[in-house]
Amino acid sequence: MWGSLDISTSGMIAQRTRLDVIAANLANRDTLVNAKGEYDPFRKRIVHFAVGDPGAVSPAGRRLGVHVAAIEIDESALRRKHDPDSPFADADGYVDVPDIDGVTEQVNAMAAARAYEANVVAAEAIKSTMAQALRLLA
Repeated sequence: MWGSLDISTSGMIAQRTRLDVIAANLANRDTLVNAKGEYDPFRKRIVHFAVGDPGAVSPAGRRLGVHVAAIEIDESALRRKHDPDSPFADADGYVDVPDIDGVTEQVNAMAAARAYEANVVAAEAIKSTMAQALRLLA
């Protein structure tokens, strides 16, 4: 039973991380400079999941669930925008800006939120089942 609860917990942690990354993408979709003030357009981050839970206590538990394997920076996530008034414009008046589509990110956020909710429902069902089993034993 506890392994089942660990699976749901690992799913919630993974989806929370995915939502954090999506929020960062949305917050930085107009960011053109880095923390040092240098021209360095923000590039979209992508979360990659992998099977298993490396933080599980038992070896069997490490094979169950899901975890964030990597958060990758999409190096190609820039588009050219004509803005000759920008201090970062090239000789032709174009600026490389982050290519982050707000609608796509919102859809990804909704999917992550639904997956998180599904894991919460599964965890609640497991807890309820465990409570009923304990009542039968008492």
